[in-house]
Amino acid sequence: MAEAKGETAPLLAGEDPKGRGGAAGGGATWAQTLGNVVVSIVGTGVLGLPYAFRAAGWVAGSIGVAAAGCATLYCMLLLVDCRDKLQEEETDEPCDVHYTYGDLGEKCFGTVGRWLTEILILVSQAGGSVAYLVFIGENLHSVFSQSMTSAGFIFAVLLPVQIALSFIRSLSSLSPFSIFADVCNVLAMAMVIRKDIQLIDHPFANRSAFNGVMAIPFAFGVAVFCFEGFSMTLALESSMAERKKFRWVLSQAVVGIIFVYSCFGVCGYLAYGEGTKDIITLNLPNNWSSAAVKVGLCIALAFTFPVMMHPIHEIVEVRFRSSGCFQKLPHSVPGAEWLGLHSSRILVVTILAVVASYIPAFGSFVSFVGSTMCALLSFVLPTFFHLNIVGSSMNLWQRVLDYSFLLFGLGFAGYGVFTTLSSH
Repeated sequence: MAEAKGETAPLLAGEDPKGRGGAAGGGATWAQTLGNVVVSIVGTGVLGLPYAFRAAGWVAGSIGVAAAGCATLYCMLLLVDCRDKLQEEETDEPCDVHYTYGDLGEKCFGTVGRWLTEILILVSQAGGSVAYLVFIGENLHSVFSQSMTSAGFIFAVLLPVQIALSFIRSLSSLSPFSIFADVCNVLAMAMVIRKDIQLIDHPFANRSAFNGVMAIPFAFGVAVFCFEGFSMTLALESSMAERKKFRWVLSQAVVGIIFVYSCFGVCGYLAYGEGTKDIITLNLPNNWSSAAVKVGLCIALAFTFPVMMHPIHEIVEVRFRSSGCFQKLPHSVPGAEWLGLHSSRILVVTILAVVASYIPAFGSFVSFVGSTMCALLSFVLPTFFHLNIVGSSMNLWQRVLDYSFLLFGLGFAGYGVFTTLSSH
């Protein structure tokens, strides 16, 4: 594995900085992979689900979450099929090549395909990371409103912490944080649901089951965003010791997440009705238990942030390593490689913090990212790749299904751009 001097292993086992590993894959068990899948998917979007249910209705919202989850799972498995097909065709390398998402783009469409794939990954992951920062800043501001603004919390509290965490490069070092994040997410969401249920006297009184067709795209966009971490699919599969079990692990994780998301969205909307805010924790009363819920979620998401940032850092560092100026630096300046790589991480995190400080509405931002970049990354590219790589061996119904997802993803992304431009 070609690494910089003094660096630890990359974030996910089984990968080198260019996204390719050795023959044996990673060493993660199915339970560890299940935890990593959950922490890669579950993020800030879930706190916007009750608001999406308010927009679409509780039945329509539940159907939207289930549809988004099943569609995302199907397209995740398409990526695994593509890589399996390419590995079967490898004849010039004795080792098991671990293709990344960008590698699939290059195999299908050359350099343009790689650049397009990496740009979409960068933008979608950046959108998710910005949402993390916005959520944490807003909730810290609601708890400690006398201290500073939400933007102040982003720069004074979050930015230094995330810069420090960005220096952690190995999955083994981040695993305690991932476990802690999972525990905080589960406990905090359980407490929110309990508080919601306590407020429900007549659960379905004045609560809409279906609010019309025009509200569905907004809710579906939020639901797609909630299944973030799509670009981590191949890396997570490579990190498993028994990679044949990945499909089963991924399916179990997505089914469980769909159930939790639906319960959370329904309970939040039924509790607060038309008063449901775009971040559900902002509806909680100002007391010590609510503050504990908000702070717990903030801590969990702060420790999940480095996992979300991994694809961004990976792409930036690969491009930085291949640049002419980087190739010259290590020979003339001692420690320049280490300094350059870590400086790029600091710069990326700082840029995202600046963007987060200017986001006006969490719910609208989440829906826009979900309906545009996430739709292209989650539905359009996987079906493009699958039709190109596996198409010759597919039967008719598989082709029809792939083309259906492809056209839906393109149409949904176009609609998201149109509604955003028309609203300004």
